[in-house]
Amino acid sequence: MTATKTSFALGATLACALGAMAATPVMAQDMEKCFGVSLAGQNDCAAGPGTTCAGSSTVDYQGNAWTLVPAGSCVTTELPAAADGMARMGSLEALERDVPAS
Repeated sequence: MTATKTSFALGATLACALGAMAATPVMAQDMEKCFGVSLAGQNDCAAGPGTTCAGSSTVDYQGNAWTLVPAGSCVTTELPAAADGMARMGSLEALERDVPAS
């Protein structure tokens, strides 16, 4: 009886692990790169010239820094206006606004 319970538990654990692995690519497909929405030091990667990778943006809403967001939400993300009052929006492509001087 113990061997049967052990086999069942091992099988259930394996099934859960495989199920979790199968769900990961689907979750990744539901995300998109959104430029200009991350706070300083909180970008996911590729923050443009002069930066290295994740966490390397130096200003809030840096236009050439991106973060992963749920698909379809990038351009509707509400952001505070720039210091000059100009409206900010996220973009699916790198932006030239709020990019620190090189």
